[in-house]
Amino acid sequence: LEIYSLHVDCKVTSRFAHTVITSRIVNRANESREATFEVELPKTAFITNFSMSIDGEVYPGIIKEKTAAQNEYDTAVSQGQSAGLVKITDRKLEQFHVSVSIAAASKVIFELTYEELLKRQLGKYELFIKVRPKQLVKHFQIDVHIFEPQGINFLETDSTFMTNELTEALTKVQNETKAHILFKPTLDQQKKNSELDETLLNGDFVVRYDVKREATAGDIQIVNGYFVHYFAPQEIPAFPKNIIFVIDRSGSMTGRKIEQTRDALSKILQDLRPEDHFSFITFNNKVVEWKSSLLPATEENVASAAALVQTLTARGGTYACTDINGALLAAVDALEKAEGLPERSVSMIILLTDGQPTSGQRNVEVIQESVQKAINGKYALFCLGFGFDVSYKFLEKMALSNGGIARRIYENADAALQLQSFYQEVATPILMQIEMQYPENSIEGLTKNNFKLFFEGSEIIVSGKINNELDLLPVEIKAQSHTSDLTLKEEAKVKEKEQVFQNQRYIFGNFIERLWAYLTIQQLLEKAISAQEEDQKALEAQALDLSLQYNFVTPLTSMVVTKPQQQEELANKPTEAG
Repeated sequence: LEIYSLHVDCKVTSRFAHTVITSRIVNRANESREATFEVELPKTAFITNFSMSIDGEVYPGIIKEKTAAQNEYDTAVSQGQSAGLVKITDRKLEQFHVSVSIAAASKVIFELTYEELLKRQLGKYELFIKVRPKQLVKHFQIDVHIFEPQGINFLETDSTFMTNELTEALTKVQNETKAHILFKPTLDQQKKNSELDETLLNGDFVVRYDVKREATAGDIQIVNGYFVHYFAPQEIPAFPKNIIFVIDRSGSMTGRKIEQTRDALSKILQDLRPEDHFSFITFNNKVVEWKSSLLPATEENVASAAALVQTLTARGGTYACTDINGALLAAVDALEKAEGLPERSVSMIILLTDGQPTSGQRNVEVIQESVQKAINGKYALFCLGFGFDVSYKFLEKMALSNGGIARRIYENADAALQLQSFYQEVATPILMQIEMQYPENSIEGLTKNNFKLFFEGSEIIVSGKINNELDLLPVEIKAQSHTSDLTLKEEAKVKEKEQVFQNQRYIFGNFIERLWAYLTIQQLLEKAISAQEEDQKALEAQALDLSLQYNFVTPLTSMVVTKPQQQEELANKPTEAG
């Protein structure tokens, strides 16, 4: 089976990426063979379309409500066919995999489309393309078109498989607002060496960029009655942090995990600023506080903490007890009792655990409730789940209910780096209590517009639908910085803004409307995680309607892929919580 053409075509318009992957395969054998299409795509993306074309006959994927699709499919499952076309492969990616039998000399064209809103982290957006054709491909091409009306500030490409020869196949054309990256290696350039037909193309192809920012109140873009507002202020002094690290040291953390935790914490300690305050709590079935109060991050205190970190060991058998509840309540208590903390500062708790609560209070719902009651909106809780024995759902709900986020730390060589990079994302809070205000009667379907914290290097995105009569869209942003309370104002001329996107070949359809739908679905699903059961159902129903209306494969929908001989398979979107 020969893949004679593989094309990745990606259009990024104002952070919203629309990627189409087309693979053309011919069966050169004189008997039928199984053709496979395997794509790794970012977890944050939603598949919007898939089709197979066999000798000109098209088999489209149809997106349906998940339960309905499952019911249709159950008969096929009872015959022992596998249902999982999509599965999580690593911390950034999930894999879409479909195979079909094609006759001798037949051709098949696979086409997969997915969309995602690129998230700004540590001052840049990242477009991630996994390249793994597993054979030499006569016509191999990656096209990335970027259009950013704010202007492109910097742009770089990075790859894990690039050689000097392959670099010659990479071209980059860029002006003020647009960029085109083309990677088109010949067969010879793809080869590992001239004797063997083995491909070098195996790994990551990454495009990173950032945009120019001038307006203090952010940038507003409008297309066909939908607006998006990007806000990422710069040069604002950071808040001092009061941070408590709550570290699981039960038996299951023994070995590599506790080593990597030690490595990461040693580096994180060096990143604390002198105005920060910090402490440690470690726990297994016992909760141990390093000091009776939070300490300022002086050189001396940081050195003393670094020495403690080096002695950190995991204790107890593999299934040793973990008192997550006791440890978190001790952290809240330490923040409550802390004296001499800067008046305007941000307090946060970072929990790292690899297990379930098996000591003290074990009922996850009771823990979630008692922690939320104790925190009472005053501190942010970030939960890091190490490996796959954790109840990620429990950690995620607890973090989202307390103004933080959860992250799974994958147990591999770079776990210490994962921990550090997470810390870097939250290390520099520059605004708190951010309110993005728009004229109430003129906007429908407004996405989340109140944010507890804003970290340097990230971005706030708000989107909504503008009523027809509006000529001017006024915006007011209220927030607290370390030094003062801020009010920022901006007015967008609707007609003028709409002109920006006229006649741009980089645009795909109503991209801001699709961006709005993508963002709304993501936020509804996130809100549903920490909602009460009745509210949860209403939020999921809303997210389902939008998923079906805009043709997104989300955790609430499935794509039914019909093959020749009426054989059906399902593509479901996996979630980190399983």
